[in-house]
Amino acid sequence: MYHYFEGLVIREGTKGIPAEYVEELFKDAGWSKHTPDWQKEKFTLIFENSTWAYTVWEDERMIGMVRVISDQIMAANIMDLAVHSEYRGKGIGQKLVQLCVQKLPHGDWFAHTSANNFSFYEKCGFEVKDLNQHGTCTYYGYIQARKDGHR
Repeated sequence: MYHYFEGLVIREGTKGIPAEYVEELFKDAGWSKHTPDWQKEKFTLIFENSTWAYTVWEDERMIGMVRVISDQIMAANIMDLAVHSEYRGKGIGQKLVQLCVQKLPHGDWFAHTSANNFSFYEKCGFEVKDLNQHGTCTYYGYIQARKDGHR
């Protein structure tokens, strides 16, 4: 499935994501420096073993991604969310979180991240109750369900 945002294409799916594009985003985010050739396959496998994923493309260049692990009923975890530094601040990350939450709107969502990303997740509707929680941001879908009259 495809979504469109600000002239970019957002692809939904966990298969066929080239490892070199993922590695480039990880390097740009500071999550990876040098990966030995024998380990590069992991950048494709992390997607194939995820429940949901979205990648963001400008022409043939992958400039953003998010992947989720979930039971698809009650809870989901945003494992990796990255937008290339040249494209940050344009709403791409927020759009990716929005697409994720739509998959399980009344479920409980968690994002384990560094403290410098807490304000981003708060803009996306997540809560940060205590900065000593080791970087866990939460979005409780049952609260939204109550507001919407479903519980």
